[in-house]
Amino acid sequence: MLSIRDGPLRVDVFTIFPDLVAHYCAGSLLGKACEAGLLDLRVHDLRSGAGDPRRSVDDAPFGGGPGMVLAPEPLFSAIEAARPPRPLFLLTPAGRVLDQEMVVELASRSEGFSLLAGRYEGVDERVVEHLVDGEISIGDYVLAGGELGALVVLEAVARLVPGVMGNELSSAEESFSDGLIEYPHYTRPAVFRGWEVPAVLRSGDHARIARWRKAMALARTIQRRPDLLVARGGITSQELSLLAEHGIDTDRLSPED
Repeated sequence: MLSIRDGPLRVDVFTIFPDLVAHYCAGSLLGKACEAGLLDLRVHDLRSGAGDPRRSVDDAPFGGGPGMVLAPEPLFSAIEAARPPRPLFLLTPAGRVLDQEMVVELASRSEGFSLLAGRYEGVDERVVEHLVDGEISIGDYVLAGGELGALVVLEAVARLVPGVMGNELSSAEESFSDGLIEYPHYTRPAVFRGWEVPAVLRSGDHARIARWRKAMALARTIQRRPDLLVARGGITSQELSLLAEHGIDTDRLSPED
């Protein structure tokens, strides 16, 4: 359950491309959340901590090797001057993989949190050991920098801040909210190129619709993301009965490759 806070959720982002992050955040859901006073987003330029005329933030790595490394001095200076809310997370492939459970944790933080977008070959290890409080990864792949990862975190968290979503039920029913992927959606027309919307969705019987949606979410998860079922402890006897009620044979639902 999300905690109730007195003011907006504050999130500070540290990057060498503040305009890039700020421009994206000014639009869509994030921009509306800021305008409504629900999200206090502060984007900081890491180059503000540089002490040379060129505002350098990187240097060659000790021991040689390709690429450059974000140096500790400008990062410590910029972040300490801003006094951001803690914890401060570094976006890196080595971090804890972002999932909905972590998103809920971040959205529940009454004091907010901060994000540091890495660049180049990485950051000086002293930043990891003595400045940040943890690391976040958005997946097992490598990007040019952490800005996109920071935006992913922001977008996912903002959706859970009370008042941000137009329909508060939306975030409660979407994928991963119950350890399942979401049920299929349909809209008008009821028949398109001969493909009909399931009759139950047009019945007006909200209890039947809810049971159908739960059954479809279970079936989809079995077929597409069986790992999620393992993580939630499997399927209950009531859920097996629900699948049978809708004519779904779990033996015929083989996971997709």
